[in-house]
Amino acid sequence: MARIAGVNIPTNKRVIIALTYIHGIGRAKALQIADKLEIDHSRRVQDLTDQEVLRIRETIDADYTVEGDLRRTTSMNIKRLMDLACYRGLRHRKGLPVRGQRTHTNARTRKGKAKPIAGKKK
Repeated sequence: MARIAGVNIPTNKRVIIALTYIHGIGRAKALQIADKLEIDHSRRVQDLTDQEVLRIRETIDADYTVEGDLRRTTSMNIKRLMDLACYRGLRHRKGLPVRGQRTHTNARTRKGKAKPIAGKKK
């Protein structure tokens, strides 16, 4: 099992798909990395040599913000908004949708499970 950026990537999957298991790398960045290192898109992780895995690891470390650093940066940005008490920060603080979605109905992912209100019968 190859270990890249502190993540064990699955060995039986194609390289492009396996790289997406790393937080901060999606399909587009995985394709970029494979093209940059001239790795065939149809190859599987188990078919890679140790040298190729090392080159992938070095490229990701040098050129991309992934895993812990990315999570830390994101949480610091959200914390900064909350400290500023701007509109987006207040929405984060209250646990409501931040990007203008409606909340009268829907928004259950952000608000959590619906709580029944007592005495609402007519």
